[in-house]
Amino acid sequence: MEVLFTPQKIRWVLVVLIAVILVVATGTITWGAPATVPIPRIELGVGTADNPDEVAQSLQIVFFLTILSLAPAILIMTTSFVRIVIVLSFTRSALGTNQMPPNQVMIGLALFLTFFTMSPTWTQVNEQALQPFLAGRMNQETALVKGFEPIRKFMFKQVRTKDLKLFVQVARISPKNQQEIPTQVLVPAFIISELKTAFQIGFMVFIPFLVIDMIVASTLMSMGMMMLPPVMISLPFKILLFVMVDGWHLITRSLILSFS
Repeated sequence: MEVLFTPQKIRWVLVVLIAVILVVATGTITWGAPATVPIPRIELGVGTADNPDEVAQSLQIVFFLTILSLAPAILIMTTSFVRIVIVLSFTRSALGTNQMPPNQVMIGLALFLTFFTMSPTWTQVNEQALQPFLAGRMNQETALVKGFEPIRKFMFKQVRTKDLKLFVQVARISPKNQQEIPTQVLVPAFIISELKTAFQIGFMVFIPFLVIDMIVASTLMSMGMMMLPPVMISLPFKILLFVMVDGWHLITRSLILSFS
């Protein structure tokens, strides 16, 4: 008796059916109703300017994009962020908790403390430069000068005279007052002043935890436990001390008052 449907024939029939289904489905998707949602397209190109005003506008856009790319560095180097984040890092190192709190928490806390301490300065920038510029009462050059005046005033309050004299001498200028000191001279002087102040505060934070480490190490040596790491024993005591004295409150208070 002849077999009509062999396994080989059945496989071929299944392959043909799958191919037909795929062709029908593809045709339904491709030849169906056109999509009603337009797909946006972005184009970048260089054309010929009809007048000098178009060239000036293009240069302003490039300058604005450059400022946006440098905004994080400007935020870090001309505000209280440097001092705050360094002191918080010293605190974590003094506790010996490795990555606790995590870096994201430390950076976030430093940013919000920076916003808090810099809010009076940024309010003056908004009132003296940004709002008049948006209202059309001030051009771009004047707005930049007026907007940087409160920031320069903040940096002059925090910069050390010794550091400022260093960069003034290197720049070979003889300013008669603060207004004649260029910003490119003030900013590096402000940064190294912030670094020294942050390290001074960090040293004071380290002292009590260093005392605990020394006491624990001396106790373990006197008990003959030289193979036991002192850090393992001192860590709970340092955390307990930090919690009992409300360490985050004290450090935050000291940081905020150091800018007043």
